[in-house]
Amino acid sequence: MHAALRPLYQRLSQSCLIDRQPIKRRLRQLEERLKQGKPSDKALADIESMLTQSATRLAARLAALPKPTFDTALPVNQRREVLSEAIAKHQVVIVCGETGSGKTTQLPKICLDLGRGAAGLIGHTQPRRIAARSVAARLAQELNSPLGEVVGYKVRFNDKISERNHVKLMTDGILLAESQGDRYLNAYDTIIIDEAHERSLNIDFLLGFLKQLLPKRPDLKVIVTSATIDAERFSRHFNGAPVIEVSGRTYPVEVRYRPLQTKDEDDREEDMEEAIVDAVDELMREGQGDILVFLPGEREIRDTAEHLRKHQLRGVEILPLFARLSIEDQQRVFRPSGQRRVVLATNVAETSLTVPGIRYVIDTGLARVNRYSARAKVTQLQIEKISQASARQRAGRCGRVAEGICVRLYDEADFNARPSPTRKSCAPRWPTSFYG
Repeated sequence: MHAALRPLYQRLSQSCLIDRQPIKRRLRQLEERLKQGKPSDKALADIESMLTQSATRLAARLAALPKPTFDTALPVNQRREVLSEAIAKHQVVIVCGETGSGKTTQLPKICLDLGRGAAGLIGHTQPRRIAARSVAARLAQELNSPLGEVVGYKVRFNDKISERNHVKLMTDGILLAESQGDRYLNAYDTIIIDEAHERSLNIDFLLGFLKQLLPKRPDLKVIVTSATIDAERFSRHFNGAPVIEVSGRTYPVEVRYRPLQTKDEDDREEDMEEAIVDAVDELMREGQGDILVFLPGEREIRDTAEHLRKHQLRGVEILPLFARLSIEDQQRVFRPSGQRRVVLATNVAETSLTVPGIRYVIDTGLARVNRYSARAKVTQLQIEKISQASARQRAGRCGRVAEGICVRLYDEADFNARPSPTRKSCAPRWPTSFYG
């Protein structure tokens, strides 16, 4: 290295991450000019200017870092010191947290408290668009900042981001797409992969990509969260990364099995709608509180909503919740209306999202999911039975604020026969170490 350039290379650590690669490129070009004896004063001045501007931006971002406050009632914050120490010491940390632990909103705040989010963004991925938007709104509220300032989000067809962001919520698909243009993810100093146990194709690709990236980005921190026993597998994939377990904050949930009495498969959808109406009637008699119904997809939600309206439930508001719903209609679910509510949702409400006021859950035991067909080489939407882990997640939705009741529209033998973790959606060839 040319002696004149050594101080400039040393100043790189005081610049924003996203500026370092372009400056390094200019430094290498300058080194070649010096070796060849070419004039270099202007190039040297340009690089010094770039370093100064980047250092000024970094200082401003450090000064603007919010000072988070932490609700000690949340289980994750009772382990905040352990989590902070693990994140500071290790490049990868696995957080295994049950429903209601608060990990989704508190982990970015713990990272901010450690000074992350200044040199680069804290990237926080969610499996679904609706979750990314709602988590961003909640996190911005907890940090006393308008959405789009400290916290921004980016999903397909919609974003609210700016240069002032320290935390960026997005779907895992958005981060994967960004890796095509920024293969070292230089815009980020921290990546949080939330709900990794869902094991979508995008999540699996991200986990493989990040493992390959980490040796090239020793400054990058990665936090992977899982709500299931898959946590140990994630740890093995990342070469023995530490696993921090966080308990959930849930009240007792009574589970009732009300299997469909279907004799003809052609009548199954109609029987399901009738069973939901019967379950709603049963739960309405139990006392106050809103009801969350899990259905496979948008069509089933619309059909069930129509069926419930014909049933003429007095003083009850029926609300749909699915990914393609307009933002305004989605927000209605999170605003109290003064009426009792029946929320008809896909599995978007299974994790990350907390629908307020839910005391009762009706679980059809089904979900419409993307599966990759190796034969057709495309992903296909299929209706499948959910796993035991997903069923427990759904039941946990009604134990967040008080004791709850979950009605499963299938029998206990069916539940026990289902696989414990979420079924893999990607052929077990890549990343191979993850499936070992």
